[in-house]
Amino acid sequence: MTVRDQRGLTIGEFGRRSGLSVKALRLYDLSGLLPPAGVDPVSGYRRYAAAQLDRARRISLLRRLDMPLAVVTEVLAGTDAEAVERLDRWWAAQEQATAAKRGSIGWLRIQLAAATQPPVRYDVHRRAVPATKVASIRRETDQQGLAEAIRESQWALRDRLTGATVTAEHWVIYHGFVTPDSEATIEICVPFTGPAEPADAMVIRLEPAHTELCATVTRDDCFYPRIMVAYDALSRHVAAEGLRLVAPVREVYLAQWDTIAGTDPFVHVAQPVAGLPDE
Repeated sequence: MTVRDQRGLTIGEFGRRSGLSVKALRLYDLSGLLPPAGVDPVSGYRRYAAAQLDRARRISLLRRLDMPLAVVTEVLAGTDAEAVERLDRWWAAQEQATAAKRGSIGWLRIQLAAATQPPVRYDVHRRAVPATKVASIRRETDQQGLAEAIRESQWALRDRLTGATVTAEHWVIYHGFVTPDSEATIEICVPFTGPAEPADAMVIRLEPAHTELCATVTRDDCFYPRIMVAYDALSRHVAAEGLRLVAPVREVYLAQWDTIAGTDPFVHVAQPVAGLPDE
């Protein structure tokens, strides 16, 4: 170790060796993500230890991936094994969002080229949903932030349900219209059994028993606007049968996006209703 390293690296030196700008280092100091090893009480100059370079370089790499600071903090908060798990979760959501954008572009190109889009038809089926205990978080989001909001909230819930039994299933209940131009409230829910207590933004509640009309969408079709064909099929069925809506529409995800094939069933677009013959 050089004499310079023994007394610490200046913010400029540390930035050059870590790949972070001085502006970024000041921001990470204020946020608590990467505080300096020491600050000169007279001059106020920050000094960094060489041992901090590994963390700094990890931050630099994650930021080059356009990972938000809040997620960077989450990824680096625990052990290396926990960091790998959180990194994989985030990257799966990025791939899902990219696939959705790719699908939207393909859809739009076909429409603009006035080509014939192969029709996607959905069979609407009925299912009885028993009273279900769920942990939920509400978020405000637009279409652009939807996938990330679902990802963050779903895993925040799962992380807090460590003493309970959960499956891959999770719900997104739409309490308003989420569009590319406007935000609305969504409620991300993870059904579970066993013990759990509310914490922070997490609410524990019982979803009442109800009957749903569902249209099942594959992973490849689960992007906007193609998924709206499933919503349209539900709306036509509700109107034709003269049914009454009793709760907000929701998407019931059956698996994690990165664990299934594109042609596998991925989500039930579901509408709770009343007014069926035996109700």
